Amino acid sequence: MTWIAKPKLHHPSLQHNAVGYTRRDYEGKISTLCAGCGHDSISAAIIQACWELDIEPHRVAKLSGIGCSSKTPDYFLGASHGFNTVHGRMPSVLTGANLANRDLLYMGVSGDGDSASIGLGQFAHAMRRGVNMVYIVENNRVYGLTKGQFSATADRGSKSKKGVLNPDSPVDLIGLAMQLGATYVARSFSGDKTQLVPLIKGAIRHGGAAFIDVISPCVAFNNHAGSTKSYDYVRDHNEAVSRIDFIATREEITTEYAAGSVIEVEQHDGMTLRLRKLHDDYDPTDRVSAMNYVQAHQAKGEVVTGLLYVESDATDLHAALNTSAKPLNSLGPDPLCPGAQALEKINASLR
Repeated sequence: MTWIAKPKLHHPSLQHNAVGYTRRDYEGKISTLCAGCGHDSISAAIIQACWELDIEPHRVAKLSGIGCSSKTPDYFLGASHGFNTVHGRMPSVLTGANLANRDLLYMGVSGDGDSASIGLGQFAHAMRRGVNMVYIVENNRVYGLTKGQFSATADRGSKSKKGVLNPDSPVDLIGLAMQLGATYVARSFSGDKTQLVPLIKGAIRHGGAAFIDVISPCVAFNNHAGSTKSYDYVRDHNEAVSRIDFIATREEITTEYAAGSVIEVEQHDGMTLRLRKLHDDYDPTDRVSAMNYVQAHQAKGEVVTGLLYVESDATDLHAALNTSAKPLNSLGPDPLCPGAQALEKINASLR
């Protein structure tokens, strides 16, 4: 089963926003992700942000690739447009859709495997072209659908569920986004709703390439080799007529901490994540300083969260290409195909 229908029940006391919708109207189907998965917290934050901004669900186009993260658009904004692309190709499909209909709000949801491995080139060109979109990476640093192999964002020296150490350096999507020209760059933790919701709202309001890297713990792969309670051990010592996976229920990891402070968050596998929230007087308008700040604290083993960089006068791909103010999918045959004389005039200007 890939989805479960959600009962269409609305309590009469539910609050309505300015366009007449309740928060329930921004939900999707019931999630089939593991209980306690950080990705569900991100979906909840997206729902809250869109409800607070009074966005009509049918004005949103959500696109994704392949992975646990790319399943999540089914769990929010059920009344919006949606497209599940092939692995790593979400940015290109989103770019084409954006050029065809600029009137929609585009939201791309991807994972660290989808964006930092097979889709890294797609990610890079979407950032440098300045496609007007909200690009969210749900970063759990493993391939969740294929049993927890290291993804390209896994820290060097981190240990897999089987005790294997990762020898490779991680791909820093935040640094790449700033270097490639993204005009809104932020990072957050899935369990920090008070920080994540405003960051998503800011990205939605931003008129350019907005990127948010969200650290999202994976609850399924914390069973280490050598444990007599691990899934592998039980399989090796069990004679059963069928092979059934079971993932124990975990509590969602949440946190709340003050600006400028550092907090250590213990994950389900016992590892510790050190989060540093930006201080109130941090200047997010200096791209070089932002990159240096992130790198300096990364060397200390800290993950910096907050609005890292924003360009207030950002433009998007439509401005760069001087496209029609009217969506291309609404133009008739005459303006789209002006004829041989118009083509000859264009060719003559290039000679």
